[in-house]
Amino acid sequence: MKIHEYQAKEILRRCGVPVPDGEMATTLEEADTAAKTLFSKGNTAVVVKAQIHAGGRGKGGGVKVVKTIEDANVAAKAILGMQLVTHQTGPAGQKVQRLLIEAGSAIERELYLGLVLDRATAKIVFMASQAGGMEIEKVAHDTPELIYKETIEPAIGFQPYQARSLAFKLGLDAKQINPAVAFMTGLYKAYMDCDATLMEINPFITTKDGSLMALDCKINFDDNAMFRHKDLKELRDLAEEDPLEVQASKFNLNYIKLDGNIACMVNGAGLAMATMDIISYAGGSPANFLDVGGSASQEQIESAFAILLSDPNVKAIFINIFGGILRVDVLASAVVAATKKLDVKLPIILRLEGTNVEEGREILKNSGLKFEVGSTMKEAADLAVKAAKG
Repeated sequence: MKIHEYQAKEILRRCGVPVPDGEMATTLEEADTAAKTLFSKGNTAVVVKAQIHAGGRGKGGGVKVVKTIEDANVAAKAILGMQLVTHQTGPAGQKVQRLLIEAGSAIERELYLGLVLDRATAKIVFMASQAGGMEIEKVAHDTPELIYKETIEPAIGFQPYQARSLAFKLGLDAKQINPAVAFMTGLYKAYMDCDATLMEINPFITTKDGSLMALDCKINFDDNAMFRHKDLKELRDLAEEDPLEVQASKFNLNYIKLDGNIACMVNGAGLAMATMDIISYAGGSPANFLDVGGSASQEQIESAFAILLSDPNVKAIFINIFGGILRVDVLASAVVAATKKLDVKLPIILRLEGTNVEEGREILKNSGLKFEVGSTMKEAADLAVKAAKG
């Protein structure tokens, strides 16, 4: 689950991490009031920032620094309601429905801090870089030596000596080291308290008076831990998510929309990844990632079909099932029922293996419907690509 910048900064505030003063606005009137409040406190500049679940907002025109209330209102009017296109939104962009009106900062240096779960070590890694304000993925690719890392041992947590090590590598002044240790310790506390999977402060800034501040913040949460955080779950903004992904979540389906034309229905995340790979290898393009899980019901199968059919780009459906807990005959019966109920006209290609596979194949054969069944993943993928091409 993702949240907006203004929500992430409120979490940081609660953990003692310094962030700029600011208010969220959903209307031009609220934006005007927020700007007036900030200027009345003696701020010489205000930043009007689009709030969407994507990076690169500044390059797309979604961030404006202004020095008067009049200019703040002009910026708010231009940004609120715009279709903001960044490198993370895709060409369609994302409609801006919220703004963060924030106090400007006298920036001296732009740095980077981040926490992420490193799957290679199965531990949390605290990252830091002097290349703040840049896309960290590009930094990691082009100049990985500019990213400093401290691996956190789960039994003892993030230690002050690790924070000091990162602070020195960032080239902070001696008087900034202790505040930096407190800053990083607060980030780690926020990360752990919220069951986060990713936390990025980009940029992490030093100001002209030597202060440290989180100028931007991105937090992603572990969906499986949200039952422990009902307050965080309420921060979810469904308007920022793909409608099909929202619909899938209602039926406990793991669905991610992609840009291809071959819909995939699979049980198991690993098999789903392999299915998308083999479709690409066969010359096709997957339209989605869809994992129905190991014990999908007929209702879930029908819901999965409905979601796949809602994508106008889909030209064929590839069902790749390895029966274990979800027996192949049960899956086959559900597929037949869903196909008839929804009157599916698109070609359906299946690859079936596992428990009761022969019974499942008989159910498909006797259904009176025109299913195509591949004996291997490669054969089924080739059939799906051929069907999608018409």
